[in-house]
Amino acid sequence: MSVLQLRNISKSFGAIRALTDVNLTLEPGEVLGLMGDNGAGKSTLVKIMAGNFPPTTGDIMLEDGPVVFHQPVEARRKGIEIVYQDLALCNNLSAAANVFLGREIKRRFGPFNILDFRAMYEQAGQLFGELKSETRPHDLVRRMSGGQRQAVAISRTRLSNPKVVLLDEPTAAISVRQVAEVLDLIRRLRDQGICVVLISHRMPDVFSVCDRVFVLRRGRKVAEKPIADSSPEEVTGLITGAIHAA
Repeated sequence: MSVLQLRNISKSFGAIRALTDVNLTLEPGEVLGLMGDNGAGKSTLVKIMAGNFPPTTGDIMLEDGPVVFHQPVEARRKGIEIVYQDLALCNNLSAAANVFLGREIKRRFGPFNILDFRAMYEQAGQLFGELKSETRPHDLVRRMSGGQRQAVAISRTRLSNPKVVLLDEPTAAISVRQVAEVLDLIRRLRDQGICVVLISHRMPDVFSVCDRVFVLRRGRKVAEKPIADSSPEEVTGLITGAIHAA
């Protein structure tokens, strides 16, 4: 059974048509590579899935039927998490504090609720362990590598036991070794049965970790196929328009 379906999704911003009749089905435990040139509609599509704004027309279907998201917290409650390109981390806080930012664990102390730091550090350590990351709960984010920062952001999505994790350019502007770390994190999410949507311009990353590739051009789907049945040259042609569709 599919975990998420988008049916005939279109989105307009005034006179600008960002998406036109896009259909997409996501399966549990798969990695989908979402590709396209700047302005192709990738971010718009992902933000619709994440509840940042509703589609102009079309339907979003989850396992239990149709849904309408008015804000991101509603998508999160349904098991859809997103990691934006800027990661939205606080550099002056520890890894554990960032994981639980806005969702802190509290305990009663007399008439007061106080932060349960021990519980948060222990649970953050477990999450990093599940991802086999070298990140430690007490580490300050400002001292972390790009790969470790991604581990913190991805661990934050695990708090809600997500069904779908949307990653926006997670390997942009980091070193080759850190790219390998992030791709390993994606594989571990997949191995836990979580569907991952990877937005990326990096062809080697998509062909290394993805099961399917989904290509948008000017707001329309031009290809959706298993990664084994495509090639970097074909995807490049689809993105640029040299190849009309596949």
